[in-house]
Formats: sequence, structure tokens, C-alpha cells
Amino acid sequence: MRRRFLAVLAAGLLAAPVVPGAAHAEPSYPFRDPALPLQARVDDLVGRLTLDEKVAMLHQYQPAVPRLGVGFFKTGTEALHGVAWSTDIDNGGAVVTADGTSFPQAVGLASTWDPDLIKRVGAAVGDEARGFHSRNPRVWGLNLWAPVVNLLRDPRWGRNEEGYSEDPYLTGAISTAYGKGLQGPDPEHLKTAPTLKHYLAYNNETRRDTTSSNVPPRVLNEYDRAAFKPALIANAATGVMASYNLVNGRPATVDPDQAGLLRGWSDYPLFNVSDAWAPNNLTGSQAYFPTQAEASAALLKAGLDSFTVNDTNGAPTVTAVKEALAQGLLAEADVDKAVGHALSIRFRLGEFDPGGGPYGKIDASVIDSPAHRELTREAAGDAMVLLKNQRELLPLRPGGKVAVVGPLAGELYTDWYGGKLPYEVTALDGIAARASSVVGANGADRIALRSAATGRYLTAVDGGPASVTAAAADALAQFDVVDWGQGVVTLRNVANGRYLNGSFQTVDEQPGGWFVQQQFKIEAQADGSVVLRYAGYETSESWFGPNVYVTVGADGKLALGSPDAAGAARFTREVLRSAIDEAVTAAKTADTAVVVVGSQPMINGREAHDRTSIGLAAGQEALIKAVVKANPRTVVVLQTSYPVSALPPEVPALLWTTHAGAETGNALADVLYGSRNPAGRLTQTWPTSVSGDLLEYDIISSGQTYLYSSARPLYPFGHGLSYTSFRYGALSVSGGRVSVAVTNTGRSAGDEVVQLYTHQRTSRDRTAVKQLRGFARVALKAGQTKTVTLPLKPSDLARWDQTRSRWIVEKSDYDILVGASSSDIRARGVLRVQGSTIPPRDLTKTRAETFDAYEGVRLLDETKAAGTVVGATADGQWAAYQDAALKGVTSFTGRVSGTGTIQVRLGSPTGRLLGTATASGTGGVYSYADVRAPLTRTTGRHDIYLVLDAGVRLAEFTLK
Repeated sequence: MRRRFLAVLAAGLLAAPVVPGAAHAEPSYPFRDPALPLQARVDDLVGRLTLDEKVAMLHQYQPAVPRLGVGFFKTGTEALHGVAWSTDIDNGGAVVTADGTSFPQAVGLASTWDPDLIKRVGAAVGDEARGFHSRNPRVWGLNLWAPVVNLLRDPRWGRNEEGYSEDPYLTGAISTAYGKGLQGPDPEHLKTAPTLKHYLAYNNETRRDTTSSNVPPRVLNEYDRAAFKPALIANAATGVMASYNLVNGRPATVDPDQAGLLRGWSDYPLFNVSDAWAPNNLTGSQAYFPTQAEASAALLKAGLDSFTVNDTNGAPTVTAVKEALAQGLLAEADVDKAVGHALSIRFRLGEFDPGGGPYGKIDASVIDSPAHRELTREAAGDAMVLLKNQRELLPLRPGGKVAVVGPLAGELYTDWYGGKLPYEVTALDGIAARASSVVGANGADRIALRSAATGRYLTAVDGGPASVTAAAADALAQFDVVDWGQGVVTLRNVANGRYLNGSFQTVDEQPGGWFVQQQFKIEAQADGSVVLRYAGYETSESWFGPNVYVTVGADGKLALGSPDAAGAARFTREVLRSAIDEAVTAAKTADTAVVVVGSQPMINGREAHDRTSIGLAAGQEALIKAVVKANPRTVVVLQTSYPVSALPPEVPALLWTTHAGAETGNALADVLYGSRNPAGRLTQTWPTSVSGDLLEYDIISSGQTYLYSSARPLYPFGHGLSYTSFRYGALSVSGGRVSVAVTNTGRSAGDEVVQLYTHQRTSRDRTAVKQLRGFARVALKAGQTKTVTLPLKPSDLARWDQTRSRWIVEKSDYDILVGASSSDIRARGVLRVQGSTIPPRDLTKTRAETFDAYEGVRLLDETKAAGTVVGATADGQWAAYQDAALKGVTSFTGRVSGTGTIQVRLGSPTGRLLGTATASGTGGVYSYADVRAPLTRTTGRHDIYLVLDAGVRLAEFTLK
């Protein structure tokens, strides 16, 4: 039974007698009685806490209250696709990485299009979170920061691998399944407490704490908010994390949605948290509030309940909140509300129940269990997408000689939110178990760098920095070089297998860390030499200013000593082994070649670093072309965290996977050899190129994603091939359901992902080219037919009417499209909906943000607490309000801040001028005054354009 979290409780519940319990060291307070309603228990405990104790609980690390037997509680454990890393409060905040089951990256999990599987994955991750918690609850908390539901609007986003899809319906279905798995079947008794990340409209790492996402109301409601709503409505999440960015001019950290809209979607109290250090951004990089006291007050009033800031040190948070209380910016009731939200999930987690509640006995034996190993293999296999399969090259027959080549053939990588793999089955390992013999090549040039000045070689030194001191190119002076794209390479020492880093030591097992310093560029010079440029991410501790080129001292020691190539040390690049030559030799001797290429998830974009390109590395592309030429029976396995914009067209077979965990090699072999028929489908469009502004969030006006784009993609949303074939029958649309018979017409069993889209034929406004409304992954034996039925009610077709700020279903004929992808429609029907017709606009009182079209103007914050206005950053920017019914209009009144004019024009931004209103200054951007102007009398239905001067903000206006 789902219960609303009541604001008021029966007084008798809270007046229960406090008597010592015979079996308890502390009194049996009412809050320890699991028979009482949740609200009663929360209120009882909050009422027993002192103000100091309550304020301390607002920090991420909630201290214990020994006098009440309340223990320490840590907010936030990363669990995006398995338990990842956490911090050890008892060891100076040291980072501890989990060594449990790591499932495929989130974008890979979603490519299964299988909520039932994702729910099982979530359940396994929830079990392992409990297992780690049993090891050390001060390191591994049960409030999990997952899933990420930000939409994959642009594949250049550095965190593309963390999201599920570019589509809000699919994202909602997958996040709901994962969240339900994490928390268990009974939301009143939580296995773990999942938190949705990151609210809202967050898709850029570049200046992520200072950029504002410009999101008009339709996009805000139909797209960005729509991704968060399903999991909250389904009670599959216990809160949200606010994103770093601003949304329409207001920091997301103080977005009032978190106190209002979001809480209305859930049947349970939400515990909302800030992202790391975001509370300090409000007074720092964002300069939104002058003092931390004001920032803290605003954060709590906006609906955030926990400050993730200052690492393990809660003192600054306590100081700021107490100052806010002393200044009257907060009331104790505000603190009580936030603390109540925090405690609500602790009660649901069983912390105050006997034995820790129904999940209290889960121990560390579940971590990396045989069942979880098998599940990650299943998930990795089901997530793989067969993009291309000419001449039915796949599946391969067992046996034979296979060349397995490429930089990812013998390597597995984890991402920033991935755990440490407890073991590794690489592509080479997996294929070797199926082939008669394999020959491998690691896809790296083996080189030596010889100083042009001294003739000495760059060499690794065990336990110390590398130097240019070796007389000969022995193993310590040899490096394997992998091209990761845009000139960035890694240098792995042959002798010790470790990577050269920005401190010029070869000590790192893999590129990684928050600051990935194992990145270099080897730049060719006109004289035939090369120079070495450091390309790693900087650190605040060792910022090296403009000097990014490597110089060599008289003692042979390396330094970042020059800002340009002219002052850099010159080297001769001696190629000791060619990656292409080695791969070609292997391919020529094999029956089949498998080339494994792709991305390094710590290098090719990640948190804090967007991509500028989604092309495959030039060196990897050259490797593919050479191998295909040497052996036409070549399969390319592409392992990336994001779409790739172009691939050599001569490739006959192409299989895509994310970085999929320890069982990647076994899962890959399952698919390549046909023991698992591929049925993964793309969850985002693979474009032929990427361009435009990464900060353009209005997908409707800019034509982004499969929803609004007219561009022909490399591979469309929903695409994926199979080893068998499927026939779709006639479509039936009736009774709120869409049904179609699907037949496996091939010779092998396989899964088909049946996808339901709609297209609205007529509308007042621009609507989607097509929009996903449902899907089902269906298993069919050879020759088998199943009828697939998907729900589709007229109310499912609702869209946001910006003219009246409400959801509506428009009267229209809707094309019902069912098929194998957004571009492969197999069955069609029509649903005639007798919905509403949007009437002509009534401009007697209009919020300015509800425009129909615009150019240049930005959406900005009306006040620091709430509201959105339209503002101009340059003269002549405009907003349009179309199809307005004007009945003898003669005057304009606008609620305005700033100084400048607002022109009222008819039909276009340069159309007939009806009148001009002048704002003479209001004393600040948040101070508004009414301005008026007479208008040339106008009657009829017209498009009204408001043309603004720079600096003018318009909140609302009236035409009378």
C-alpha cells in the first residue's frame, strides 16, 4: 500500500510513553516502533533533536547523536552501473574504489531496451551496496546517487555514458526499472535509496557551473522534466540531485521545483541533495548571493535538504545555516522540514527497525557473486548493437584461426563512475575460448624517442621520473603508443607496462583519476623531428601556466618548459614495431579478423570535459582500413561511450558495445558466435557529423534529436540488426491499445524490439517528426508468431500548450507507427482524437516566457526565488506571440526591469510599429515597474512581436 506522507499526525501517536525496553540499551522511543506510521516516527525523532543536532544533519555527513542511539549516516554512494567509489571519512576523505560487479555503462544498459533486465541489474547493485555497507557503513552509505536521467541531447556531452537515451519516454522506463531494482519491491522498506541525477537541463561540462540552459516552457515540460517524472511517479526514486548549471538564469541548486513540483509527483517524501561543492558556487563562481548564509537559506527554501560541500567537514555548513537563522532568513521549521526529509529515508532503510529491517542481513557475500557475474555477462550481451552485417559475415562459426587486433583487443577500461574490475575477460580472451587459435596485436606503435641534441633515449626509471639518459633503446626506453583521437596519445612503457604521466613518471596502471595526466601529443616538425606536448587535464596543485611543451635539462630530466614547439626538445621518433603492419600480418594469416577499437573513457570526454569531436581516432581508422584490405572477412567491434560520426564504409560487419565490465569478452564472444542473437538497439541518434552550439537546449527550434531533426543520420534512433528476420502484420488500434503480430521468419531464435511511435498530423505548433510512445522486447523462436500489445491512450498524446500554460491533447489525426527503429516502420495506422483546439491567443495578461518564437532573447530569473522573464542581451532581439485575437487593442502595459524600449510590432520583427514603451530604470534587475504605451488601434488575428533593447527584462504584459 502506498501512503502519502502526511503533514499532521494524530497527537496520540506522538504522546506514546517513553519507557525503558528490557532488550534495549536505550529507551524504546516511539521513533523506534516500526508499527507506527512513517510520519509519526519522523516527527518524534525530529522533536527530540536539539537545534544544533538538526543543523548538523543538513551536511552530507550526518553526525551521530549518541544520547538517542542515532548513528552516523553518510549521504551518497555512487552506483551508476555498479557500486563505484566512495570516500573514507576515517582516513582523511581518502577515495576507496569498490571491487564488486561492474555492469555495462548506463547508455549500454539502456540499449537493451529491457526494463525487466534492468530491474534485475538494479537489484544486484542494491544487494552489493548493502554488502559494502555491511563492511563499512562509514564508507558505503545506502543513499545511492543513481540513476542519471539527463537526456542525451548532444553526444559531445562529456558524460554521455552516464545517461540512458535522447528520448524522455525510454529514459523514464529504464530509470524507473533501475530505481525499482535498487530499492526493492516495497517502497516503504528500502534496500537502498536511489537519487535521480541531475535536475535539470544539464548537458555540458564546459563552464557547467556558470552557463545557463535556455529552456522554453514546451521543452522544459515535454522534454527535460519528462525524463524525471516517471521514476518519481512510480516511487522508484527517493529524491533528486540538483545540477551545477543555471536554468533560465537561476542556479539549479535553488530551483523551486525541488520544493514544489517534484514533491507532488511522489507518494513519499523526497530527500533532495546538492551536487558536490554546489552550495559554495552560489557565492563563488555564480555570485548569486553575497553571503553563504543567504545562499544556505535559499537552498533550503528551494527544496534541497542536504549540503554536499567541504568534503567531510560540516562546520562551514553549520555556521552558514546558524547565521541564516540568526538573521531571520530561515525559521527552525525550515530546518525541521529538511531534517525530516533526510530522516524519512533512514527510517525506510530500516535503520531504526529491529535487525536493520528486512534487508539488514545482506552481507558482503553478495559482492561479485557467481549470479552477478552471470547477470553482467547477460546484460553486456543483450546491450550489444549489431550495426552492420553484410554478406551475413556474422555469426562466426566456432573454430578456425582468428586475428584479434586493435587497442581494445586485450584491454578493459572502466569509467569515472565505474568500480574496479575484480577480474577481466577481454575480447581476446573471449574469442580464444571459441576459436581453434588466435593471434593478437595490440594496435599500438612501439616507438623510442631519441634526443636530437644528445642522441640519448627517453627512458623510464623505476621509482623515479623518466629521463633522456639511455644509450640504447632497450625495453625501458620503448613505449607503446595508442591514438585516442585529435592527436592525443598514451605512452605505455614496455618494460613495466605503466603509463607515462604529467609528472614524467611511469607508474600508472591505466589513465585515470580526476585529473587524467597520462595524455600527450607527439607533434611532427618541419625538419622531420617531433616534439612532445602534454595534453592532460590540469590540476590546481600543479598548474603549469602556459608551458605545455616538454624540454630536457642538461641532466636529462624532463620538464614542461616551453609554451610552444619552438622551445621544445626535439626527438627522433623511431618506430620499432608498426601497429598496422603487425595487424595486417596477423589478419592475412587468419580465417577471420576482429578489430577492436573505440574510446578510452577517461580520455575521450568525461565529467568536466566535453568532446569537440565524435569521430574515430585517425590511427584507429587507418588500422581498420588496412585490416579490411588484408582480410575481407573482418568484423569491427566498436567500444565507445557515445556515437561515432563516421566509420570506414568498406567494413562488412560492425558491432557496437559500451565499456561493459569484467565479462565483456565472454559477452562479445556470445554475440559474435551466435550463442546470443544481438538485439540491442541504439538509444540515441548517430549523426554523420556534429556542429552547432553545445549550449543550445531548445531542441524544438534547433531541430535536435530524432524528435525534431530532419537530417539523415549515420544510424537512426532505435536501430539494431539481428541474425534472424521479423515480419510485422497489420496494425490494430482500438480500446487504448495498439496490437501487431510479429513473426520470426528466420532460421534462428532471436529478440525483436517492437517500437511504437506517433506523429501528429496537424497542430497549432511544430510537433515532433515522430515520438516514441511504447516498446517491447519480444523473444521469438524460429517461425514463431506473437501478438505484441502496447498501451496508447489519447491522454498519452498530451503536449504542453504554451499559450495557456497547461497540458492538452489537440484534436488531430495521429499516425500510429510501429517498427524496428525510428526509420524502419513496418506497420501503420491512424488514431483520430477528438481533442481540443488551441484558441487564438488572449493577450490581455500574458507571461512573457510563453512566446511562440524568438530570436536572441534569453530566459532569465524573475526573482532569486521564483519566476521566469524574457531578457534581451542586444538591441533588436524579439519574442513573438502568434495568432493573437486583438479586439480594438489600443494600449500596451508591461511589467519591466532595466532601461530601454519595447517595440510592439505586427506580423514580424520589422513589421508595422504599433507603439513603443520606454523603461527608464527600476533600480535593479529584480525591481519591476509597469510601463505603458499607446498603440495604433488594431483588430483581428495577428502575430505580435515584442522587440526589446539590451538590458530590458519583461515579466508579463497586457494588450487592451
